Amino acid sequence: QVELVESGGGLVQPGGSLTLSCTASGSVDSIIFMGWFRQAAGKEREFVASVAWRTSYNQYADSVKGRFTISRDNANVYLQMNTLEPEDTAVYYCAARGTGPWNWGQGTQVTVFS
Repeated sequence: QVELVESGGGLVQPGGSLTLSCTASGSVDSIIFMGWFRQAAGKEREFVASVAWRTSYNQYADSVKGRFTISRDNANVYLQMNTLEPEDTAVYYCAARGTGPWNWGQGTQVTVFS
């Protein structure tokens, strides 16, 4: 089992930036991918970005390419979010998986308002 703790959400104006952080603990040796997902009010949870644990190969949703950057440093994963838009408002969840299903963090709210 992998435990995940996120931090870094908050309020920001359109065009602004935020960095989310996630620290993994527990069975970190079992991790193959870590990622970020988000869920806006009234919508389903959606994929944002992921990083392969051993190779650091990154993948992004089309809606965030060129604006968001995922990175990893030991057991920490970060999501640098630039040029934020109101449509980015959501609860952001850190996630990790090995060969089984995703493990989830508790989520952190990001609100982009004008």
